[in-house]
Amino acid sequence: MMAERRMTDEGEISRGTALLRRLPSVRGRLTPDAPLGPLTWFRVGGPADVLFRPADEDDLAQFLAGCPADVPVTVIGVASNLLVRDGGVRGVVIRLGGSFAQVSVDGGRVHAGAGALDLTVAQTAQAAGLSGLEFLSGIPGTIGGAIRMNGGAYGGETVDVIETAVGIDRQGRRRVYSRDDLHLTYRHCGVPEDVIFAAATLRGTAGDKATIQARMDEIAAARAASQPVRARTGGSTFANPPGEKAWALVDKAGCRGLVVGGAQMSEKHANFMLNLGDATAADIEALGEEVRRRVLETSGITLRWEIRRIGVPLDQG
Repeated sequence: MMAERRMTDEGEISRGTALLRRLPSVRGRLTPDAPLGPLTWFRVGGPADVLFRPADEDDLAQFLAGCPADVPVTVIGVASNLLVRDGGVRGVVIRLGGSFAQVSVDGGRVHAGAGALDLTVAQTAQAAGLSGLEFLSGIPGTIGGAIRMNGGAYGGETVDVIETAVGIDRQGRRRVYSRDDLHLTYRHCGVPEDVIFAAATLRGTAGDKATIQARMDEIAAARAASQPVRARTGGSTFANPPGEKAWALVDKAGCRGLVVGGAQMSEKHANFMLNLGDATAADIEALGEEVRRRVLETSGITLRWEIRRIGVPLDQG
């Protein structure tokens, strides 16, 4: 088991090191007291007690089977729509990379690990002359996140293209889910939260490579024109309520450009939050909650967070 161990200034073992001693041996990497902020697009947040990067699907399953039931387990992707609170995340945080990022094509199907970038999947499909997956190029996340959120953009959703997904539950049991089994609806997946998606098979249709590339170029241009793509952001902050656009509700409530501490609602896209450089996770979350309060006051609609928030506040760290 590979691990980075450290001692506190008082000479006592840290919480992460103490937890490490209770965890099963793995072939991947276990890191105690691992900073998570640098892994997120917001660049804020406290550490994980232990960060686990499994070597492969079997390593993940064996770890989950042997992990004590009282130890919380949280999975993250590339953290593009994730806010880690300043006190960090208790228990084990799992990040899928390496073998989980592989993508291959078999006929009209694309097989992708849950850690594969949505953009990489779209590019692989384009190179194989498969259309229908272009929308994935506009989602800055991974396939695992796309399944869990039924990610969608630019006229497409994951539910439109997914055939099957492989999930591993908290007891280390592997199951293959059909599209119907996933119960995908708008930004929602019906599979229990403790199931970690490891891979998926997506279906495309034969198409012209140049036409597919042109559509992906259109999506890239549209994103650059309408979204703060080079800022420290978490993507869309709130899900669209039925029949409404979240950005329009935020705008109507006078929240475009609103600032709390070092966090701001984007001037360019009112449904994006920004870290102006010195924001804390508390600033960002407080900004989001203030926007929700103002939108409820002006429209009677309660916005639902699309950004996933994990961990504890600093005073609970």
